[in-house]
Amino acid sequence: MIRIVIAEDQRMLRGALGALLDLEDDIEVVGQAANGEEALKLIQSMQPDICLMDIEMPLKSGLDVAEELRKQQSPCRVMILTTFARPGYFERAMKAGIHGYLLKDGPSEDLAASIRNVMKGKREISPDLMFGMWQEENPLTDREKELLVLAREGKTTNEIANMLYLSSGTVRNYMSEILNKLGARNRIEAIAAAEEKGWI
Repeated sequence: MIRIVIAEDQRMLRGALGALLDLEDDIEVVGQAANGEEALKLIQSMQPDICLMDIEMPLKSGLDVAEELRKQQSPCRVMILTTFARPGYFERAMKAGIHGYLLKDGPSEDLAASIRNVMKGKREISPDLMFGMWQEENPLTDREKELLVLAREGKTTNEIANMLYLSSGTVRNYMSEILNKLGARNRIEAIAAAEEKGWI
């Protein structure tokens, strides 16, 4: 029996997924979580074979959870179910060692087949998501991403400079380069553009 935990913040979708998978003879849903932190706790306590995970959830995203599980060397395999074909998300998911990356609008029998394939050691990636990945690469360097994440948290130029051991002038130069790359007029637009693409 393949034991599954479902992590999805939309209650109706979570329930529907659980009900559909429970109809399969060899699949059992052993837990459901409404956010990333609940998912981590459930995985640690229930020790499922697979966690089906949404990306955008409160407290911790599906990618945060996948990265945390990788650090802990958890045997639980992570399959991301998403509506977002964003290159940045895909890149992060691959680095986090996920076993599946599928779109939510696929048929339920395809999902069950993908779960069985993952249990056999295969990696299941939606072709549409693969195509999206090659369309647009993240132009930001790791340092620029780091800086933009701090800006998103509301940090000022001076605070960012202190945290990253840079001068304020260097931070301003980085920010100007980020605005150029993203075609943004200010840091708010830059943050929105990078989030939209899944680059931060």
